Formats: sequence, structure tokens, C-alpha cells
Amino acid sequence: MSDNTIQFSVFTKPWKMPIPELAKFVAGLGLHAIELPVRPGYPVNPNNMAKELPNAARILGEHGVKIASIAGPTDEAAMAACQSAGVPIIRICVNIDNKIGYMASEESLQREYDALVPLLEKHHVTLGIQNHCGACICNAMGLRHLLEKYHPKHIAAVWDCSHNALNGEEPEMALDIVWDKICMVNFKNAYWRRKSGPEALTVQWEVYWTSGRQGLADWARVAAELKRRHFHGTICLTAEYSDEPAVNRLIAEDLAYAKSLFA
Repeated sequence: MSDNTIQFSVFTKPWKMPIPELAKFVAGLGLHAIELPVRPGYPVNPNNMAKELPNAARILGEHGVKIASIAGPTDEAAMAACQSAGVPIIRICVNIDNKIGYMASEESLQREYDALVPLLEKHHVTLGIQNHCGACICNAMGLRHLLEKYHPKHIAAVWDCSHNALNGEEPEMALDIVWDKICMVNFKNAYWRRKSGPEALTVQWEVYWTSGRQGLADWARVAAELKRRHFHGTICLTAEYSDEPAVNRLIAEDLAYAKSLFA
């Protein structure tokens, strides 16, 4: 399997530069796709996306870069903007409300998704749900249970190998659980770092976001399993690092490492 069957993307959250500059930067990395944040403070935001998302897609396209996904709102206006811009996926993470409990939170989410399915069908957009550590849908089985009744062309899984590893789930098992629901795979890495000193009465831990070779997620194992299953799709490098000033160096190194695993 050659990496030409894989589309590598990057989440451009760290870079709030104008779209023409972003297009040149991403193309300079050797990438042909991005996940664009559609959020307040970014060139494309929820208030202007009807016009600016298609404009961004055009400018990026002139540099050989397409928008593989956005991280943004999920209302019909956002879906229509994605359809106009040719963006296939809206990625989100979803929280669990511990006040009502896990199962009640899941039922509430499914009621919301039931109402979105006709709109997703109308606008030919997929809602991608990502696993995330903490009070969220946090592992592959959680994604599976939430998404079981939906066709993946409407609502699908964005499987994140790092959040999966932070929750202690084996990557081969996780991919088997969500395989027929996946629309995209996230590559990043992290580990749990002790926050409190050894003299503390109660230990505290925090997540440290690191480079692809250094965290709990074994990228080589993930890539091997994706290749074994003949994965053809988008791998998004999310460019999240606790050492934020080093993001440009680290993302270039991680992209080279990720590509080498599929070569």
C-alpha cells in the first residue's frame, strides 16, 4: 500500500493567518488537504461562512489544497456552506452531561442527530463524531454505541488514536470496533504527566501533547492496522502540542514520520 491511497490533512487551528497565507504555508508543508476551524477569531467563522468558506476553498484550491473537513457549527446554514464549498465532513466532539448521566446524554445526542439526518442527506455532508478523553464520548465502543443506528454517509466516526490511547484502548481492537463507521482518522500524540509532586496527598495528572513518536499512541501500530485493513481515506494530523512555539517544526517532523509509515 502506497501513501497515495491516503490523503494527509492538517488541522489549521494553530495558524490564524489570512487564507492566502495559510494556503501557501500548508502547500509548503507538502500537504494537499486541511481541516479548517470555523470558529470565532478565525478568517472563516460562523458569522461569515456562507460567503467565506467557498472563498477559502477557492483560494486554497489555487494552491493545490482542499478542505477535507471543518471543525465548526452543525446547523443547516453550516451544511449549506459546506456543500457550496465542496467540504464533505463537519467534525465535532461531544460532551457527556454527568448531571443526567451517560445513557441519558447519549439519548439526547441521538435525538439531535435524528433531526440532522435529513439535512445532512440534503446537503451531502457527513457529521464526524470524534472520541475525546474526559467527560466525552471517549473510546471506540462509545462511538460505536452512539452511532450504531446511523448510516456513515450521514453520521460517522472520526477515530482519534491519541485520545484512544489516553483512555487505554488497544488500537487494533478500537479500529475493529468502529471500522465500518469511520470517515476519518486523527493522528496526534500525548501522555499523562504527573502534575503534583510526590509529597502530595492526592496525585494529579495532566495531558502533555507531544510529537508523533513520543506519546502513548503507537503510530506505527495504528498505521500497520490501517494498512492491513486497506484504509483509503483522510488522516488528519491535528497539530496539537503543549510546546506551542515549536508547532511549525513539530508538524513538519510528524508529517514526514506519518508518511513514512505508509510508504
